[in-house]
Amino acid sequence: MEHILKDGFTALGLPLSDAALGRFRTYYEYLSEQNKVMNLTAIEGEADTARLHFLDCAALLTVQELKGLSVIDVGSGAGFPGLPLKIAQEDMRLTLLDSLEKRVRFLSETCALLGFEDVACIHARAEDAKELHGQFDAAVSRAVARLNLLAELCLPFVKVGGVFLAMKGPGAAEELAQAAHAIEVLGGGEAEILPYTVPGTEQAHNVVRIRKVKETPAKYPRRWAKIQKQPL
Repeated sequence: MEHILKDGFTALGLPLSDAALGRFRTYYEYLSEQNKVMNLTAIEGEADTARLHFLDCAALLTVQELKGLSVIDVGSGAGFPGLPLKIAQEDMRLTLLDSLEKRVRFLSETCALLGFEDVACIHARAEDAKELHGQFDAAVSRAVARLNLLAELCLPFVKVGGVFLAMKGPGAAEELAQAAHAIEVLGGGEAEILPYTVPGTEQAHNVVRIRKVKETPAKYPRRWAKIQKQPL
């Protein structure tokens, strides 16, 4: 796994310290152990985890500088993309938000193993965490929902002048077109699709980067059931 990560970070043009490499190993081993009883991820094995989780998430740093910024990972699950980003960019201030208590417990235990005492692991649904609205320089999310739904969960957390980064597959342009009205209503402005290829694979992915240009109206986000039933 270590040589895959070293080659991958070189291909991405990102630095990788020995300390970060050790943390990726610790993360992988604990994730693998807990995945046997918790069903945290369908991706298994050192090579696939290194490429399809760790390098895929780290690629966000090639399109957005997160040094010293406050970042919330919405629907973090097993910690993606938040924890690989924190390992690669240690001085970012990270909050991991997830609705399932056992996943949040896993995230807290993982952060303790990695020595990340400054990561906040919060058990809450995104639509219920209103006290966190407008608190972050960036919100990130991976494989949670289509963009027109996801924007309503994530944009409220972002400060005006900050960014929402949604990790998407090859259908990003279609999702962005469908989400244009929602983005405008929620305070988003300019949106870009930034493509990248995961090192060591032929997988072409995209980051949709949306600038926050005005405050999100206080009535958003609505309840998840209503967001799904009546998308903006």
